[in-house]
Amino acid sequence: MAPQKYPIGIQTFSEIINEGYAYVDKTAYIPKLLDNNKYCFLSRPRRFGKSLLISTLQDYFEERRELFKGLAVERMDKNWISSPVIRIDFNNGLYLKPDGLENRIATILSNHEKKYGLSYGSLDVANRFESLIASVFEKTGRKVVILVDEYDKPLLNLEEDSEIYHTYQTVLKAFFGNLKTMDQYIRFGLITGVARFSKVSIFSDLNNLRDISMDEEFADICGWTEKELEMTFAPSIEALAKDREESYEHTLNAIRQYYDGYLFSSRGERLYNPYSVLTAFRNRKIESYWFETGTPTLLARHVKESGLDVGDLSELRFKRDELLSIGQPSGNPIPLMFQTGYLTIDSYEIRRNLYSLRFPNREVEIGFSKFLLPLYAPEANRTGSKLYFQRFNDDIFDGRPDAFMKRLKALFAGEAYRFHSEAEYQSLLYIIMTLAGADAEMERHTSNGRTDLEIKTDDYIYIFEIKYNKSVAEAMNQIYNRGYAERFALDPRKKFLIGINFIDRESAHGIENYKIDTIN
Repeated sequence: MAPQKYPIGIQTFSEIINEGYAYVDKTAYIPKLLDNNKYCFLSRPRRFGKSLLISTLQDYFEERRELFKGLAVERMDKNWISSPVIRIDFNNGLYLKPDGLENRIATILSNHEKKYGLSYGSLDVANRFESLIASVFEKTGRKVVILVDEYDKPLLNLEEDSEIYHTYQTVLKAFFGNLKTMDQYIRFGLITGVARFSKVSIFSDLNNLRDISMDEEFADICGWTEKELEMTFAPSIEALAKDREESYEHTLNAIRQYYDGYLFSSRGERLYNPYSVLTAFRNRKIESYWFETGTPTLLARHVKESGLDVGDLSELRFKRDELLSIGQPSGNPIPLMFQTGYLTIDSYEIRRNLYSLRFPNREVEIGFSKFLLPLYAPEANRTGSKLYFQRFNDDIFDGRPDAFMKRLKALFAGEAYRFHSEAEYQSLLYIIMTLAGADAEMERHTSNGRTDLEIKTDDYIYIFEIKYNKSVAEAMNQIYNRGYAERFALDPRKKFLIGINFIDRESAHGIENYKIDTIN
């Protein structure tokens, strides 16, 4: 059997079908989108299939029937009616100058105008868009379909108080406002993006816009269920298992831990990240790939400035509108972290209508730690530091807690690591352990409280209790009095109980002292 072809970075539906790339059929969602919906908005993380969805819809509305042969929509849609499409793609463009956004829109509109023999170059982009919609309707006699890809790309890396940000806000609000005024000429519209900027009020004039981002009906419109993964890529899973010299089931479980876990509704199945899975199949390695495609720099900084305690995630609860409505990530970065895919739904309390969140998988957890490390540890990017942090890995996996603690104490002695709360020290310790490849968990609930940090390897279990400006004795007493190690009583792995006291005084800061007890 010939190896499967992986459409990595290919977002054009016709190319995937015509060139024989592996394709997970999502066309059954097309009739659902058109059923009693005029305008829809969909938020999904980057590299999750939004652009492919837009391309698929364009080919559908332009009635390229040959591309859909044997797919779900061919069997479902018996009244296939073509429509002219105006596609607005914000993926490309230089958004660093005040006129960057308008220049990008003008280029897109100009291309559509040429197609229909029109020219409205003398108008501003908002009125130009309005004229284009009306003229296309008049020339074709059919209502127009509007497809907008990554509408928020121009905004994601801008400061919300910058002049360019406010300029783009005004341009987008006027531009999308035309969808309401031209409603009589429009059949359907879909707008996609990573985030929904409520403070910008871009869609305030479009009061019949349906946000399907967390609707169960469209939960897996992008991304893959495990059933879809196995139905389409079983040969690739088998090939990867052979390379890893393990069973199909063990390899599938590894893929699941690294790339599965995204959940966008209160019910439904967890989803795989398509980009990462395809890259793993091509490279024949299960590693972190998603973060190589870019990380919003503002998000990273605001996460640090917000004082977010990663361990508090399990305690936080959010309503649906809180997760979907954001301005910029200043103050509370959680909603943007959810919409950009760094966090996903863990559970849903139906009576209180509250969601709890978690990291989707190991890939995101490791990647999140990587981009936070330089913010907590400024020396992490210096020459030789990679080897220094690698030694933490060696200490943990080789069962050398005293060597680990001595190295950690030396690290925190530097001025760059002078923190002012237990949570900051705890977060950096968690980041170091996650990047070391260990199974690290903060704020693990037990019957008598929560452990600050637990680390598990194949041979060892580490239980940390952290204190700030108190005493190491108090830390150790808490471990014993609350029985943090009791649930591991039957576990054959060696256990290390570690109490640490951090101090922040004029005369000294960092780790004052620590204590390690061992249980075999």
